[in-house]
Amino acid sequence: MAQCVQSVQELIPDSFVPCVAALCSDEAERLTRLNHLSFAELLKPFSRLTSEVHMRDPNNQLHIIKNLKIAVSNIITQPPQPAAIRKLLNDVVSGSQPAEGLVANVITAGDYDLNISDRSIKASVPWYSNWKDTLMEMKESSLCTATTPWFESYRETFLQSMPSSDHEFLNHYLACMLVVSSSESDPMEQFSKLSQEQHRIQHNNDYSYPKWFIPNTLKYYVLLHDVSAGDEQRAESIYEEMKQKYGTQGCYLLKINSRTSNRASDEQIPDPWSQYLQKNSIQNQESYEDGPCTITSNKSSDNNLLSLDGLDNEVKDGLPNNFRAHPLQLDQSSDPSNSMDGQDHVKSASSLHETKKANTGVIHGACLTLTDHDRIRQFIQEFTFRGLLPHIEKTIRQLNDQLISRKGLSRSLFSATKKWFSGSKVPEKSINELKNTSGLLYPPEAPELQIRKMADLCFLVQHYDLAYNCYHTAKKDFLNDQAMLYAAGALEMAAVSAFLQPGAPRPYPAHYMDTAIQTYRDICKNMVLAERCVLLSAEILKSQSKYSEAAALLIRLTSEDSDLRSALLLEQAAHCFINMKSPMVRKYAFHMILAGHRFSKAGQKKHALRCYCQAMQVYKGKGWSLAEDHINFTIGRQSYTLRQLDNAVSAFRHILINESKQSATQQGAFLREYLYVYKNVSQLSPDGPLPQLPLPYINSSATRVFFGHDRRPADGEKQAATHVSLDQEYDCESSQQWRELEEHVVAVVNKGIIPSNFHPTQYCLNSYSDNSRFPLAVVEEPITVEVAFRNPLKVPLLLTDLSLVWKFQPKDVSGKDNEEIKELVTSQPEMIGTEVISEFLINSEESKVARLKLFPHHIGELHILGVVYNLGTIQGSMTVDGIGALPGCHTGKHSSSMSVRGRQDLEIQGPRLNNTKEEKTSIKYGPDRRLDPIITEEMPLLEVFFIHFPTGLLCGEIRKAYVEFVNVSKCPLTGLKVVSKRPEFFTFGGNTAVLTPLSPSASENCSAYKTVVTDSTSVCTALISSASSVDFGIGIGSQPEVIPVPLPDTILLPGASVQLPMWLRGPDEEGVHEINFLFYYESVKKQPKIQHRILRHTAVICTSRSLNIRATVCRSNSLEDEEGRGGNMLVFVDVENTNTSEAGVKEFHIAQVSSSSKHWSLQKSVNLSENKDAKLASREKGKFCFKAVKCKEAATQSAEKYTFADIIFGNEQIISSTSPCADFFFRSLSSELKKPQTQQSVNTGKHSAEEAMRMIQKCSEVDLNIVILWKAYVVEDSKQLILEGQHHVILHTIGKEAFSYRQKQEPPEMELLKFFRPENSTVSSRPSVDQLSNIIKTSLHYPESFNHPFHQKSLCLVPVTLLLSNCSKADVDVIVDLRHKTTSPEALETHGSFTWLGQTQYKLQLKSQEIHSLQLKACFVHTGVYNLGTPRVFAKLSDQVTVFETSQQNSMPALIIINNI
Repeated sequence: MAQCVQSVQELIPDSFVPCVAALCSDEAERLTRLNHLSFAELLKPFSRLTSEVHMRDPNNQLHIIKNLKIAVSNIITQPPQPAAIRKLLNDVVSGSQPAEGLVANVITAGDYDLNISDRSIKASVPWYSNWKDTLMEMKESSLCTATTPWFESYRETFLQSMPSSDHEFLNHYLACMLVVSSSESDPMEQFSKLSQEQHRIQHNNDYSYPKWFIPNTLKYYVLLHDVSAGDEQRAESIYEEMKQKYGTQGCYLLKINSRTSNRASDEQIPDPWSQYLQKNSIQNQESYEDGPCTITSNKSSDNNLLSLDGLDNEVKDGLPNNFRAHPLQLDQSSDPSNSMDGQDHVKSASSLHETKKANTGVIHGACLTLTDHDRIRQFIQEFTFRGLLPHIEKTIRQLNDQLISRKGLSRSLFSATKKWFSGSKVPEKSINELKNTSGLLYPPEAPELQIRKMADLCFLVQHYDLAYNCYHTAKKDFLNDQAMLYAAGALEMAAVSAFLQPGAPRPYPAHYMDTAIQTYRDICKNMVLAERCVLLSAEILKSQSKYSEAAALLIRLTSEDSDLRSALLLEQAAHCFINMKSPMVRKYAFHMILAGHRFSKAGQKKHALRCYCQAMQVYKGKGWSLAEDHINFTIGRQSYTLRQLDNAVSAFRHILINESKQSATQQGAFLREYLYVYKNVSQLSPDGPLPQLPLPYINSSATRVFFGHDRRPADGEKQAATHVSLDQEYDCESSQQWRELEEHVVAVVNKGIIPSNFHPTQYCLNSYSDNSRFPLAVVEEPITVEVAFRNPLKVPLLLTDLSLVWKFQPKDVSGKDNEEIKELVTSQPEMIGTEVISEFLINSEESKVARLKLFPHHIGELHILGVVYNLGTIQGSMTVDGIGALPGCHTGKHSSSMSVRGRQDLEIQGPRLNNTKEEKTSIKYGPDRRLDPIITEEMPLLEVFFIHFPTGLLCGEIRKAYVEFVNVSKCPLTGLKVVSKRPEFFTFGGNTAVLTPLSPSASENCSAYKTVVTDSTSVCTALISSASSVDFGIGIGSQPEVIPVPLPDTILLPGASVQLPMWLRGPDEEGVHEINFLFYYESVKKQPKIQHRILRHTAVICTSRSLNIRATVCRSNSLEDEEGRGGNMLVFVDVENTNTSEAGVKEFHIAQVSSSSKHWSLQKSVNLSENKDAKLASREKGKFCFKAVKCKEAATQSAEKYTFADIIFGNEQIISSTSPCADFFFRSLSSELKKPQTQQSVNTGKHSAEEAMRMIQKCSEVDLNIVILWKAYVVEDSKQLILEGQHHVILHTIGKEAFSYRQKQEPPEMELLKFFRPENSTVSSRPSVDQLSNIIKTSLHYPESFNHPFHQKSLCLVPVTLLLSNCSKADVDVIVDLRHKTTSPEALETHGSFTWLGQTQYKLQLKSQEIHSLQLKACFVHTGVYNLGTPRVFAKLSDQVTVFETSQQNSMPALIIINNI
């Protein structure tokens, strides 16, 4: 239980005091009324004796009584009505509240202020341990105790308002004061009348109330004298007469009213009456604020002030205890607390406050001085000493004597005590065995009642030993008679007497109390008496620190018949749990919830709210979400009923923002309740700032901002550039690629240097982008903000009139701030246009994004603050506890039942800083400025459309499309460029594109190539043309990835559009390709903040297999061609159709093979079969052989001039030196063109050995490039289409196979790790065997067969000519050795052995590219086939020392047949 102001040793004696009746004449009552008091009320503050009192017990032992208090009350002949008592108790509890201001401050968003005592204890989560420590400190500290004054007031009022009953005499009248005024005409006569009136009331059977202790009641005669108005001599004479008649001990002269009330007095007389009258007067209950109801009595007599012990019969018994409807119902008209009685009337808070002020303005005892106070105190002392206590002492003796005489026992009860309580005891029967004899009544003179009377008298005068003995005796008698009501009363008081006995001779018999409570409750059905037992026993147990037993006792008496009692007892039980040695906090919280619920049912809304708020601290943050929801919901409702609207909104907000586990119906109920309360709050201050709404959740970090117009959808064959949009997912790798492309083009535009103020363009800002700088937006271009909403509830949310909230600081054209810095709000659409979404529905537990637009019309600084919207639910049929859904006033797709206007701010936390040491050791976050764009001046805006753009191509297929560039802004644009990592994929055509006319057949077949019709005579011979790589944007030092777009006049005016052809070539690798184009452009007028703009496009192309081409080149054995020059080569081309007919390809035709080189050109096709048509069906292969010759010297004068030679297999020549054939060729070659430049710069000024190496390497190099142009016949939808394309093979080295596409290599098997030291020299000291074999070219000239008559001449001599050709451009020393013998057994088996005759070793020097012939003789001894290719040739450069042997391995065997004739 909570701590009380009084200890239990003080509480019980104060609750059971001798009762004295007061009977006043009208005149005497008038005198006291001058002080606004009745006679009984006049005595109330002085009713406790200030000194000890002595009396003698029946054994003539002296007994001391301390702090004796008497209760004087007016005689009221009507018993108090139970309903009026309940009403009084209800008012007492509601009138006693915690200190003002604590309840209002209890509910906060972060944590709660727990008000469990006179002080406010701060408790926050994690809560349990803090709370436990706090409570332990409170227990140990006497200064800080948890008190519940409302409970103490209730208990005091309850004990004082106990109705008198026949089974006990504790509150029966022991004496009666007869009060007469000295100003009456015949006071003595008046005394006689009052005496007769008292006798009639006590002894007439018409009056069953009040109850009197004994028939011979003490009458005490009081003469009241008004000092200020009366005659003092007359009063003294009357008093003398009274003493003669009634004796000195039986009368008293009380002088009062020493001053008149209207006379102004300097001294302030204290008012000791107010505390008693406030507590006990029914009528004064209306002075309490927010009391459940107020009762006004229409009685006009002086007795209309009803005191506690005389409740007037005017009070109707119409107060229901259990309310007819739920007390928390928000509907005012049906609130039972406002309609408790027919004649009750509701007072508003303001009128109640005025009533309180009016009542407190009444001064009690205005005519009394401090001397009068002392006189009254003296009067009480005299009455007690001389009248009451002697009367009690005498009564105890008489009762004792009667009992002794009737029972025939020894003289004194004391001496009989041992006999009564020793020896064999009769076992007491259990309660359940006893019959229900609660209706048994004893006659007043029954000896059992005399024992009870004596016990009660002893108890009243604090003689607890004797009282206990008497109660114990009476208990046994009552149990024997099975008079259970009497027995329970005796048990109850015996237990209390045993506890209060001085020196504690015996332990407190708690089982007596348990039996008494059970008897009262179950057998007698008297809950009032049972409650008294519980209150007393709980206090006793608490004083013994038996909190667990006390709590169990309190909880046992909670029942449905009284909500107020149950609430108070449950609350005290809760306090028991936290006062234990080890506080049971969760039990405390649970019982506080139960108490709050019962307070709520009893109409005690403030107490209910307080209980729930205190319990909330335990449940908060522990994951008990359903309990939290219930508590918050109840707190919200109670706060709303008490008009604490802000607290109500806060509590309902808690229900909604936690991850609720409630059902959809319950969540819908919570939401509607919140909206209802919120609407009431907002109506109180309609012009105030919009408050923050808790729903839906906004994931601020997921907010994305997009600058620019939405992408246009595809229109027929027109496809807009993909650019950037909010529909695209963020990809880190892709983002980096775009950044690199932009840096590349900016570097090219700025002559290879990226400006220091360059930042990559960001059209879409998100949590991954760099948001540390203020983003730049262009005036008149929309800004789209994507807000990520999430609905945590299981019910849909409807947001209406959703828009962005912003502030804007305009600037003038020069960029300076205006003189007045205005922070405009959304009321100025001429500055910033705001898009409003009329309806936005978020389904249950759905995450959904809303895209909200702003249209800036002025330059300046924009700050997007958040979103504003109406929050509502979809109209449903459900209602919550009497709150019906209001009729929807919304006309739209969804009808909203109720909505409230509010906002949510977008607050984005920037990235955590982690650069400096200070940032690493602390937690600091950088700025995130994605919502603070700077609006800049107008810029050009480009839109790009692709027409007839394919999605699928064959590898190497050429397709012609068109690109349309449109300037949709009001500014001209210039400097248009496109950059891509895959420049080989597309071309806009070179400078020669317009020079070649279209042939009629090319236009008929929609060919992408420029073609010329040829006659059949030129078949298989090459048609020569030339082109410069510079014309196609390819050259040494150029950037092939950055391609200027050939706009007419290089400027695109506002509103203008240009269509340009674009040729595409399918990538050589099959599969899906994503190819990124970045279009770069600038404004004609330079802007300070935005230097350029970009437009992105990603093309997705799916390629399927077509042809696979391999080519090799080798030196021709013939040393002279038709024109007499040496150095011809043979080119072998293998073509394989790898297409699997998946694309509907019927067959491929090789239309033309072209070569492109600075030094070589194809001369003719060596086609052995005269089949002109070169077709390849699926999986077929073909081989072509071509003769290549060196170009004329004139053609190679320009370093960038390439010679193109076309060998045609059809009847149309595709001019390979023009667009698009040459474009794609040069683009595939572009990576190769950079190499010679870099190598030359590396080798400059190096050692001569390296130059020699280079010479040797050059001999085996060839820069011949082959272009194969083909046509594919495709059947699609029963139509035959002709596709065309080209493949490139770049031949570098003689004898080495080259491919049109690098083949996939098998991953090597796992190998052991090898460690080696890298060589320091960059160029190897020895050339490879392949390179050496190409320095000197050898050729043997001899007859293929030779006839010789061996029978005539045994030796056959054959003349052989050896031709040596120097392929390098340096002088070479050559040694020819003929003595070499073949050692391999295979060679011996295949070819016979022969010998060279004559000079067998030669040493020669060959000039640059010189041809030298040696005449040799071979000698054979018999017929056979011989290989003459045995000479070994060694060579070295003339200025070098090292000799290299040249290998003839790639020459064909020189076979000769020797025949015998």
